[in-house]
Amino acid sequence: MRRQPWLNYIILVIILAGASYFLYFKPKSAEMKNLRAEREKIETELMDLRAKKQQLDKIELEMAELTKTLKELEAIIPVKKEIDVILRKIQEIAYDSRLNILRFAPQGETPKEFYSEWPIPIEISGSYHNLALFFDRLRTFARLFTIEDFAVRALPNQTDDLTIASSFTAKTYMFLEETPSKKEAATKPGAMKK
Repeated sequence: MRRQPWLNYIILVIILAGASYFLYFKPKSAEMKNLRAEREKIETELMDLRAKKQQLDKIELEMAELTKTLKELEAIIPVKKEIDVILRKIQEIAYDSRLNILRFAPQGETPKEFYSEWPIPIEISGSYHNLALFFDRLRTFARLFTIEDFAVRALPNQTDDLTIASSFTAKTYMFLEETPSKKEAATKPGAMKK
């Protein structure tokens, strides 16, 4: 073996190369493989989170639009009764239309699913043209009104300004507010209906 000292060096290099491969490169290779798998997992999660962020942005945009629509609707259909405002406005519209209010008798509310109806029987007198003007002005009022049970009759003693009397029910609407007990029942975990 003395004649081939370079063979000893080659064997030593092979042993060192094998040892460094098994002791250093193979564990690092496994670690790199794990890191690549973790990176792919994180990239997948990141893509999912980006998709969810886009969905959240869409939902927030829709929520903003719905909130805007709700505020517009609350002007037409408020949350609370405004008896004095409605009475004053109807009197103002009737006065501007040169009509006389003979009766204004608000009745009780009729609750529905998420709103309530509030019927207001009204009797007025004046001319046919002024009655039409009254309904046109009532149509442009910010609150939502529907007219039901509409009747017109001629007055027995007519003048230039008083020729007819009319009776009708003007219905307006209000959103129902959730009572605290309903809110608490909805938020309690065990509060399911049986």
